[in-house]
Amino acid sequence: MTGATLWTYLTRRYLVMLAQVLAAIMVVVFLVDFTEYARRAGGIEGYTTAKGLYFSAMRLPFIVMLVWPMVVLFASMAALHGLNRRSELVIARASGLSAWQFLAPICLASLVVGIFAVTVINPLSAYCLEQVKVLETAFRGWDAAEADRDRPWLRQTTDEGVTIIGAGQTANRGLLLGDAVFLRFDNEGTLVARYDARSATLSDGAWRLENVRRTSVNEVSEEIDSVEIKSGIEPEYVEERFADHQTIPIYELPRKIAAAEALGIPAYRFSMHFHSLLALPALLVAMTLIAATVSLRFNRMGQLTSMILGGILAGFLLYVALVVFTAFGNVGFVAPVMAAWVPVISALFFGVTFLLYTEDG
Repeated sequence: MTGATLWTYLTRRYLVMLAQVLAAIMVVVFLVDFTEYARRAGGIEGYTTAKGLYFSAMRLPFIVMLVWPMVVLFASMAALHGLNRRSELVIARASGLSAWQFLAPICLASLVVGIFAVTVINPLSAYCLEQVKVLETAFRGWDAAEADRDRPWLRQTTDEGVTIIGAGQTANRGLLLGDAVFLRFDNEGTLVARYDARSATLSDGAWRLENVRRTSVNEVSEEIDSVEIKSGIEPEYVEERFADHQTIPIYELPRKIAAAEALGIPAYRFSMHFHSLLALPALLVAMTLIAATVSLRFNRMGQLTSMILGGILAGFLLYVALVVFTAFGNVGFVAPVMAAWVPVISALFFGVTFLLYTEDG
C-alpha cells in the first residue's frame, strides 16, 4: 500500500508540473507565433486578426510535438527540485528507497506521455497543420518580390514537352500548391511560357491552375482565371517531393513509405519522421533521467543556478545531436532508424550510467 501511495503521489506531482510547464510554454509560443505571423502576413489581401489567431491556434499541436522533450526536461527538473526542497526525497532515502525507486513512477509517466503524444497529439497535429496550409494557400497569391526565393522544384514530361514546377507553399500533402510557378518547354527544349498561379491542384491527370499570370517568351503577360496543364505524374511522387512530412500522421507513414519505395523514390524524410516518432517516448524517458542527474543532489549542494544551467546544457546538447542526426537521416547519409535512435539510446545510457555511479559508486 505504501508503495502504491508513493507512486501515485510522485506521478501526480510530476504530471501537475508537466501541465504547468506545458501551459506556460504554449501561451508564450502562441503569442510569439501570432505576432510573427501578423508581421509576415499582415499585408496580404484577405488577412484578418481572426485568421491570424485561428492559424496560430491550429499550429499549437504541431509546436507541442516539437517542444515535448524540453517540456519534460524542465518539468522533471522542477518536480525533483520541489521534492528535494521540501526534503521529501531525503525522507524517501531514509526509509530505504533508492533513486531508482522514486524515479520509476516519473519515468513511467514520461513514457506514457510520450505514447499519448505519438498516438493522439501527432495525428491531431498533422490534421491541424494540413488545414492551416490549405487555408493559407487559399488567400496567399503570387508575389513578384518572392519569385526568386528558394522553393522545391519538380520536373514532369508529357507528349507536350517538359514542365518544371515550383511551389512557394504546399498543402493537401503536396497535391495543392500555392504561389506556384510552371515553366513549359516544347519537345525541342524551347521555353514556351511561364505560368504564375495563386494555386495549382493535381487531379485527373492534369494540373488545374487558378488565378494565373501567363508570361510568353516575348515577355507579354496576361491574366487568366484558370488553365489546365497535362500531367502524367503519380500523386505519390508529388507527395514525396512537395509534401510536408509533418502533415502525415504516424498511422499513415508506413503506407506512404512503402508507396514511395515501390515507385523507386527515396523516402528518407518520411522514414526519418516515422522513426523519430517511434523514438519519442524513449526520448522523454531520457530527458527525465538527464533531469535527475542534475537535480537529485541539489538540496545537499545548494547550487540552484548550477542545476538549472546543467539541465539546460544537457538538454541543448541532446537537441543539437538530434538535429544533426535528423539532417543526416533526411538525406539518407545515415539510415533513418539509426539517426532517430542513436542519440536517444546514447542519452539513456548517459543518464543510467551517471545515476549508477552516484547511487552505487
